[in-house]
Amino acid sequence: MRSKLTGYDVGALLYCPANAHASIVGAIVKQRFPTPYSLAFCLEDTVREDAVADAERMLRGTLERIASAAEGGSFFLPPIFVRVRSPEQLLRLAEEYAPFSSILRGFILPKFFLENCGAYLAAIRSIGRTEEYFYMPVFESAAMIPPQTRREALTEVRARLDTVSGSILNIRVGGNDLSHAFGLRRPVDRTIYDLRPVADILIDIVTAFGTQYVVSGPVWEYYSGEGWEEGLRREMELDLLNGFIGKTVIHPNQIPVVNEMLRVSQQDYADASEDGGRMNEYNTHSRGARRIVLRAERYGVRP
Repeated sequence: MRSKLTGYDVGALLYCPANAHASIVGAIVKQRFPTPYSLAFCLEDTVREDAVADAERMLRGTLERIASAAEGGSFFLPPIFVRVRSPEQLLRLAEEYAPFSSILRGFILPKFFLENCGAYLAAIRSIGRTEEYFYMPVFESAAMIPPQTRREALTEVRARLDTVSGSILNIRVGGNDLSHAFGLRRPVDRTIYDLRPVADILIDIVTAFGTQYVVSGPVWEYYSGEGWEEGLRREMELDLLNGFIGKTVIHPNQIPVVNEMLRVSQQDYADASEDGGRMNEYNTHSRGARRIVLRAERYGVRP
C-alpha cells in the first residue's frame, strides 16, 4: 500500500527532462541526489514537439527500471510525477503508465487556467474511476496578467478546482513564464518579489488558494557561481513569509538549501507547540502553528 502524500511532502521538486539519459535511474538507486526530494519528469517545456513520442517511450523505460529496482532495493524513492503537455496526453499516459503506479504518484498540469481547466478536470475525473493519482496544477499562464480580470478568474478557477480537491496535492506557480511575459529576469542578488508585476500575480495566487492548498514557490534559476546560494535562501525566506511552501528546483545543488530553509526555527516551533514567549491565541494563530508543525515533522527543527 502506498504511503499517503500531502502537499508538505513535495518539498524540493527536481525537474528532469523525460528524455533524459538513462543514468537518472542509477542516480536514484545509488542515492546520488541529496534527500529528501521529489522528482518531476517533464514532457512539456524541456522536450521539442517533434521529440515528444520518443520522450514518452523513453520515460516508460525509465519508470519500468525504477519500479523494478524499487521492488528489491533499499534506497530513497522520491515521489515521482510527470509534467504533461495537455489534457489529452494526461488521459493517455495515465492509462499507459498505470503499470508503474506503485512509484508514479501523479501528474503536473502546466499553464493551468480558465482556458483549459475544464478539460483537465474532466480528465482527472475520468482517470479517477480506475487509477489513484495526485495532480499539481501550475499557474503560469499569461492570461493572468490583466489585473482587472485576474482575481475574478482565479476565484472561478478555485471554485472549479475545489470539485476535485482531494486529488490536488499542491498548487505550483511559474515564475519564469510570468517573468518572460513582462520581459523581466531577476539577477542573482534580487528575488522574484523585486519584480513587482510578477510578484503581484504570485501574491494573488497564494491569496486565492493558500487557505486550503499548499502553494509552492517559483523556481530559482541559479545553481552555481557567486551568490547563488545566498540568493536562494533570501528568496525562500520571502516565500515562506508570504505563504509559499516548497520550491521547484532545476539542479541537485539546490536540494539541500531548500531542505534547510524548510526546517523551522526553534523559536517558531516553540511558539507552535508550547509557550514560546510571544502572544499566541488559538483563534488567530492555530492555522499558522499547524503549518509550522507539519513542516517540522517532515524537515526538522534548526538548533
